[in-house]
Amino acid sequence: MEKEKILVYDGSFNGFLTSVFMAFEQKINVINIQRKDEVQKGLFNDTQTILTQVPKAKRVWNGISQRSNLVMKNIYFAFLSETAGIEQLLYSYIQKIVAKGSNNHLDLTDDMAFKINHLANMVSKKKSQMEAFMKFNVSIDGVHYSIAEPEYNLLPLVSKHFRSNFGDRQWIIYDIKRNYGLYYDLHTIQLINMDSKEIYARAGSLSGQFHTNSIEALGLWDTYFSKNSIKSLISNKLHTHQLSKRRREYQEDLEAV
Repeated sequence: MEKEKILVYDGSFNGFLTSVFMAFEQKINVINIQRKDEVQKGLFNDTQTILTQVPKAKRVWNGISQRSNLVMKNIYFAFLSETAGIEQLLYSYIQKIVAKGSNNHLDLTDDMAFKINHLANMVSKKKSQMEAFMKFNVSIDGVHYSIAEPEYNLLPLVSKHFRSNFGDRQWIIYDIKRNYGLYYDLHTIQLINMDSKEIYARAGSLSGQFHTNSIEALGLWDTYFSKNSIKSLISNKLHTHQLSKRRREYQEDLEAV
């Protein structure tokens, strides 16, 4: 029997789907699937780094789509919960639903299906709350902005809502917990990243050291956005190499799902 392996991916949904594809194609004995920034190697386990390949991710996603739209939603929403061990749970679930003759993918008496459905419902609830209750402030150059630290990775889910309902203005929604945000320029939505240490320093912190789950941190981000020209700040940030890489990953995720 092949030695157990940990698959390491970039953290994107397409990266996860590519990992699933490679596991099936190479008949890998997968013991876990982990983000590259959270890898925990076992004493006797090998790791295999998986490079994201959108065509392979789409093949997995298309296969799942043949089951039902609810299955697709549950898998994607549960993935965005970022719950510990979610990748391995979803991989085992996908193994089950693509197995020949398997028709229990919506059977909530099945433990895996129940857990995934529960996580998806929790994410869906938080998504609805964010869409209903998010409030915007306005920067000195007229950009509407909102600073948040949601429990789950919700920005990929709420972008459509805010573009549809606030399409007549420029806006930013920034997740300080994950240090990325969405910027709508009246035409397209772009992914942005800010330097948190720079934000804290310019907003008045001498040390630049704050926990991003504190009220103080939220206040510093709000102060920074309210007193600076967001348009020029974003224009500069959009030309960095790191941002370009993350923008590609985000756009690729949108293509697959």
